Amino acid sequence: MLRSMTGYGVSNIESDSINVTVEIKTLNSKFLDIYCRIPRNYSEREIEIRNLITQALERGKVEFTLTVQPVGKAVASTSVNRALVQTYFSDLSATAAELGFEPDLTELMRIALQMPNSYNNETIEEHGKDNDWTQIRVAVMDALRKCSVFREQEGKMTEDKLMQYIHTIQSLLDQVKEQDVLRIPAVRERLEKQMRELLSDDNFDANRFEQELIYYIEKFDISEEKIRLANHLSYFTETIHAPESNGKKLNFIAQEIGREINTIGSKANDAIIQHLVVQMKDELEKIKEQTMNII
Repeated sequence: MLRSMTGYGVSNIESDSINVTVEIKTLNSKFLDIYCRIPRNYSEREIEIRNLITQALERGKVEFTLTVQPVGKAVASTSVNRALVQTYFSDLSATAAELGFEPDLTELMRIALQMPNSYNNETIEEHGKDNDWTQIRVAVMDALRKCSVFREQEGKMTEDKLMQYIHTIQSLLDQVKEQDVLRIPAVRERLEKQMRELLSDDNFDANRFEQELIYYIEKFDISEEKIRLANHLSYFTETIHAPESNGKKLNFIAQEIGREINTIGSKANDAIIQHLVVQMKDELEKIKEQTMNII
């Protein structure tokens, strides 16, 4: 089953002391690249959070945002980090001005207060903090689960597209096989013409004749390329339906498919086959683009 590297998951949990929001966005990347926004009070948990992300998401560029707001009695022991909120507010105002619109100041303040580390909460007891972390961890796991489900759904859509592209290439290959049968008489005629010219030459060289014959046979014959291309298409399909998602492997197979298509185009020396080859290349580019976003 294929899984896309594009994903999104958000979770919100409220307890007696805090309101937790976890948001996770993922995009394609060769490796696992994690960027975390975590309130300062929970910075010591970043390694644990990164480990949870690594176990759940494997690959991709991950943007993780954790927002923790005190509620109930916890608000009494919390103060606004005025300097940081003012910086957020000023930056948001400047951004709005650059974009050319007049922002709602109340909305800007609300956004600024929701940004990381907007609150000082240094008087929380360790016991209470541990209880809060339990709630935060539940929210993190829920957001990761939703992000994974999103990736699976995107992967299913990608799988359908890839199968469509593979079927199109297979159909074009079938047309190449049909045209190859029609091409052979023309190739045979050209070979016979050149053979007659060689045989009529007073300086006829039997060794040269044999070399020329072998050269033309190898140059025009695409039998092996057709077989290998069909095998690669079958292998690609098997890999798509394998239990584990493997974007790198699919990309490698796509490269092999491209080599066979290019060789067929260069050896066929036939306008119709070359036209079919161009169409196959177009479908293959779509495949390569999709495989880059598969885990």
